[in-house]
Parts: sequence; structure tokens; C-alpha cells
Amino acid sequence: MPNSDDYQQLLQKYKAKISQEFGEKPTVTPKVTSKEYGEFKRELYPARYSWYEKACNLSEKILKLKVSGAKAEALQKEIKACHLNITPSGSLSFAILAALAVIIGGSLSTFAIPILLTGKPMLFLVVFFAIAGLIMIPFLQRLPNFMATTWRMKASNQMVQSIFYMVTYMRHTSNLERAIEFAADHLDPPLSLDFRKILWDVETQQYSTIKDSAEFYLENWKEWDKEFVEAFHLVESSLYEPSEERRLALLDKALDVILNGTYENMLHYAHNLKSPMTMLHMLGIILPILGLVILPLVVSFLSGDSGPFTTMIYIALLYNVSLPVSVYYLGRTILAKRPAGYGNTDIGELPSMSQFKNVNISWGKSGKSILFSISPLAIAILVFVVGGIIGFSPLIIHTLNPEFEIHSESFQLLEYICPSSTPGCDPADKIGPYGLGASVLSLVVTLALGCSLGLYYALRSKNVIKVRQKTRVLEDEFSSALFQLGNRLGDGLPAEIALAKVAVTMKGTTSGEFFSLAEKNMTKLGMGLEQAIFDPNVGAMASFPSKVIESSMKVLVESVKKGPRIAAQALLSMSQYIKEIHRVEERLRDLMSEVISSMKAQIKVLTPAIAGIVIGITSMISGILTRLSAQLTQFAQTAGEAGTLGEMLTIFGIGIPTFYFQVVIGLYIVQITFILTFLSSGIENGADRLAERYELGKNLINSTVLYCFLAGLVMVLFNLFAGTIMSKTIPGVG
Repeated sequence: MPNSDDYQQLLQKYKAKISQEFGEKPTVTPKVTSKEYGEFKRELYPARYSWYEKACNLSEKILKLKVSGAKAEALQKEIKACHLNITPSGSLSFAILAALAVIIGGSLSTFAIPILLTGKPMLFLVVFFAIAGLIMIPFLQRLPNFMATTWRMKASNQMVQSIFYMVTYMRHTSNLERAIEFAADHLDPPLSLDFRKILWDVETQQYSTIKDSAEFYLENWKEWDKEFVEAFHLVESSLYEPSEERRLALLDKALDVILNGTYENMLHYAHNLKSPMTMLHMLGIILPILGLVILPLVVSFLSGDSGPFTTMIYIALLYNVSLPVSVYYLGRTILAKRPAGYGNTDIGELPSMSQFKNVNISWGKSGKSILFSISPLAIAILVFVVGGIIGFSPLIIHTLNPEFEIHSESFQLLEYICPSSTPGCDPADKIGPYGLGASVLSLVVTLALGCSLGLYYALRSKNVIKVRQKTRVLEDEFSSALFQLGNRLGDGLPAEIALAKVAVTMKGTTSGEFFSLAEKNMTKLGMGLEQAIFDPNVGAMASFPSKVIESSMKVLVESVKKGPRIAAQALLSMSQYIKEIHRVEERLRDLMSEVISSMKAQIKVLTPAIAGIVIGITSMISGILTRLSAQLTQFAQTAGEAGTLGEMLTIFGIGIPTFYFQVVIGLYIVQITFILTFLSSGIENGADRLAERYELGKNLINSTVLYCFLAGLVMVLFNLFAGTIMSKTIPGVG
């Protein structure tokens, strides 16, 4: 319509461009300026990226290294993909300097500190940090590639939505620039930043037309997502079609291309996923957990006077550093190959959802109640501190009173023993705790860590996920609601009356509730259509935060300005689009169901159950070897045997206390649960932080509780059984 605001704004803008070409100064201020783009980027860009940029730029000033031509070109491509303000030289300089800092700092500290404390260097740690530093160099060099892959995965998860928004807008207004702006306003980062930059490059005259700017941007995706590029080109082609029928057919084809391409790519990904997932399961779960069985034997054979504590550090470096890092890297490599999908919006980041991320407790009678809002972080810290004090109580008690002990014939709480080289030592010099009670209490440390993390994620996402689930119900039935609304508008009814009629027709459904809320805002509060839907406080969208529904209502508001008939056509088309997207989404879930169900079974049952049983058996083996070592050493000293027999009798050293051993392995269970949950959520949902937090909350609590229960049960039963057998077969052991 000639009098519409959009028409006048476009008219003024292109008048200014024509005047500028004839040498006149522009009279229209660009809508997206360099400053605005920079502020927009700073608001949404991850803080870790800014830290990395500063580190690379500083490293380049300290150490200037030149990157070869082909490598520099490839690296620059990755840097540009994720919008990093660095150079290939800076990235390489940071990798070298960071690795040198780890090698020099880690080696010197692990060499000097043990000498000051024990008089002996720990050469193993020196070698560990040297190797770790060397391995870091290629990994840090690939960090821009890693960031670009993460960026692409998040962006590709929004590809279907981006084409959907562009096609939706282009159906009633054939203007590519406005369509890209409409998509940028409704998409989440990072794709919103990419689309905003397309506009920004035109406004700052880096490119003369929006088509040239878009073409340059699509060059980055030709290698990664050909369907998105093809669909974007089809949208562009619709601009040149003189026939309205062919123009709409091209727009329909664009959405069809990206939906079918998404399904085919995910089909190949699902088929190729079984082999790497099997390797990840074996290397990250089965082999490490089975290795726990032989670790007590290795510890007992190799430990010396300081063996238990030194060996504990070695095991911690293996199970809490090397294995988790390796599993995480392998998992991210698997995720990097995930094709574009249909992602969900993290509504938890919306300002209206801030209250839902806390624990809200109502106190008092109805109507006069007081609402207390507690941060999940405070609850998690409280659980961790209380559980940590209880779990580490054997160490605290021994520090305060070295002579304290509670024991019976088959149970000992602490059981601190003297090193094999200093029999009859002072209570303060004893090492431990080796007691069954201390071993069981160590499970509280694992329980506190896993449950505190799980509670934080669960409480932070519990209320928000309920809102999104309610919104998803609305999205599932919204296509039929739009169809009915479109038919009402097609009969020539004004939008306000059409909304009221659809609300009555769909009474009792979530869609009916949505339209009823909008209709009440118009009739009782006197709001207009746009305000009734989008008012931040009482609008219908405030109760149903959904980008799909929001874009549908935006199209309704925009198209109604051009008449009910145009609005009816737009809504009927959107109804069909939403139905197609929902169909493809269900097909994708069906494709991934086998892999996802297998991973969830590993996280929730198999991994904690196997680890719990193995740690209980390991505790029994460790206890037997420790007691057997003490008895053989005492027998050798009593008999006064020398030579070969004496050496054979003292072959067993003092094993690592189950208390420390379980803390290390319990931490590994929490770590592996975290990593596998992150991986399974990424495979199933793509870059969906809300679903990831919700799954982490459930899995960390369930897996940790199951592991601690089984480990404690097996530990108690097997140790009591072993103690009874040994007391009857070996005198003095019990």
C-alpha cells in the first residue's frame, strides 16, 4: 500500500541512493551502522571468544610467526566464519606460547614442589606436562577450526527456520532485503549475526547490492550445506518471476529443498554414526572401567613408601584428565559432522523467563502470599559443602585426633596404618584411611558433587522446560489453528473478529487459549491487534514464547495491513509450512532414535551400574592385598628370613586406600556422565542449551545416585565376606 510505513521508508531510502549516485550527500541514515553491528556482536558473542581474541592479539605482539600460504588461507577462512578479530599468525603464536607455558611452568612446579615437600622429585609429572604441552600445540592451532565448527553447528541448526522466515515474508512482500531483516529479527545467534552482517555490508557500501552481499556470504556455506545455498538462490530467483503463480511456486520449492536435504543429510549421518559411537563407548567407558579391576594389583606391586599417594596422583591424571579430555575431543569430532537440523529456541535466555530459572517458594495464604526466589546456585553450593564435610570427615577427624578409631571384629571406621618401612610409627604418621566406614563415606563426596551439579541444572531448567513444553503443544496444533484463522479471514472478516471466532471453535485447546487471550486483550483492555499479541506484559506471546508462533503473528499483523484476503493467503501458506517442518522433525527423531536410546541407556544405567559393581569389587581386592601385605611383611620380619624368601614375602606394597581411589573414580563417573549427556543432547537436538541443561540435571542425579548405591552395597557385602574368609584362613587377619 502506498501509504504504509514500509513503503515510505523504502522509497526514501532508494531516493537517497539515487541522489548519492548523482553526487549528492545521503539524507537517510543507514539503519545498521558499524557501531550498531559492533555493539550487537559484543552482546551476543561468547565471552570465551573475546578472551581468545585478546590472547591471540597479545601473543602476536610477543612472538611474530609467519603462516604458510595454503595453511594461512584455510585458517583465515575459519577465522572469518566465526567472526574472530585475529590473524592466522596470532593464532599460531598463541598455540606456541601457551604450550611453552604449560611445559615450562608445569614441569618446573611439579619438579620443585615435591622436592620441597618430600625431598624426592616426581619425574612422572614432569614428563606428563612436557607431553601434554607438545600435544597442545596442534590442538590449539585447530582452535579456530573448532570454534568455526561450533559456530556452523549452531547456525546450521537454524537453516530451516531462516528459509522458513524468508519464504513467509516473501509471499506477501517480494523484497529480499526486508525478508533477510525479518529473518534476522526472529532468529537467535549465531545465524542472526550472519544475516545482520549481510545487511551491514550493504549499508556500509562494502557491496553495492543485497544480492552481492548475500552471494559472498553463501560462499562460506557451499562446502558445508549445499541445500541451504540452493534454497537461498531459489528465494532470490522468485524476485525475477513476472508471474505471481511461478513466484509462489519457487518459494514453496525453496522450503521443500531445504527440508528434503535436511532429511537426507541426517539419514546419512545416522547410518555413519554407529561405528564412531561404538569406539567412543569402548575407549571412554568399557575399557577404563574394566581397567579398574587390575589397578589394585598394579598399585600393590609398584607402591613404595610414598606409593599410595603418588599412585593416586597417577590414577587421577589418567582418569580425571587424560580420559575425559580424549572422550570430549572424540565426542566433539562426532558432533562436528552433524548436518543441519530443526533446532529449538533457548527461551531460558529471554528476559521474561529470568524468574523461572530460580526456585520460587510461595509463603502465606492465597492472595496474601509472599514469593521467595532462591538461586539454584546457592542450593547447589549448600549441598556440595554439606556433602563434602560429611564425605571428608575421616580426613578431618584424623587431622584433629590421630588416635580416634571405631572398630569391631568386622568393621573399622578409619583404619590408619603405618607405612611398611616404619612399623610402630606415631599415630600422626600413619597413612589411610583404609577402613570400610571411610570407604563408604567417600561415596558421599561423589554423591555431593554429582547431585549438586545435577540440582543446579535441574532447578535452573525445570520451570523453563515446562513453559517450552506447553509452547510445543501449541506449535504442534498451530498449523490447524492458522488454517482455521486463514479461512475466517478469507471470508472477509476483520482479524479481531476472526480471532474471537477461532478462539471459540478451538476452546479447550492450547491454541484456543492463545487466541482467547489475544481476544480478551482487545475487548477488555482496548488494545489493538499488534499490542494484544506482542505486549511484553499481558500479550499472548508473553505466555507462549515461541519464534515460530511469533513469526506467524508478525506475518498476520503485517499482511492484515494489505487486507484480509492477503492475510488469509499468508496464514494458509504458513499453516502448510509449519506442518511440513513438523513432519520432517518427526522423521529426524525416528532416524536418530536407535542411537539416542542406546546412549541414554549407557548414561542412565550401564555406565554407573558397571562402575559401581567394579569399584565394590576393587575395594575388596585392595583391602585383601593391603592386609595380606601387612601380614607377609610381619611374617618375614618375625622369621628373620633373608635373601630370596624375604624379598618374595615383601613383594606386595601398601595399596591405595579405597577412600581416595573411589573419589577419583567417582569424579570420573560424574565427568563421563556430563560428557555423554552433552554429546547425546547435541546429536538429538543440535545446539539446544535448554534441553542440554535439562538432560544434565536428570542424568547427573540419577547416574550418581545409582553408582553410589551399587558401589556402597557391593563394597560392604564383599568386604565383610572377604574379611570373614581371611580371618578363618590367615591368623591375625580380619
